[in-house]
Amino acid sequence: MKTVKQLLQGKGGMGAVVYAISPTASVLDAVKLMAEKGIGALVVLDEGRLAGMISERDYARKIILHGRSSQDTAVHEIMTAKVITVSSEKTVDDCMALMRASISFSSASVRSSLLMRMVMR
Repeated sequence: MKTVKQLLQGKGGMGAVVYAISPTASVLDAVKLMAEKGIGALVVLDEGRLAGMISERDYARKIILHGRSSQDTAVHEIMTAKVITVSSEKTVDDCMALMRASISFSSASVRSSLLMRMVMR
């Protein structure tokens, strides 16, 4: 069975770019970065440590539906803080089972609490 590391190597390697934003940045800045990079989610890093993730879904459900200002709201106010992490040695089947068992739609590969690469379901 293929490991997360093997899967990521097939998608550009463990050194591929992961786009991140600070928890104190505005939600507007996060949405602009996602649009610029053509992605649907960003890793939230606080001093290099994984603090959470922010996605288009977070924006739609927590800003738009509640009539909040994306310019006046900080990322940490709407981000998903509970992010499931796995080591790069876990199998893809292990990750799929973990994601099915959780309410999260994202998983991150973390080594020593430092983000190495993000895998989106």
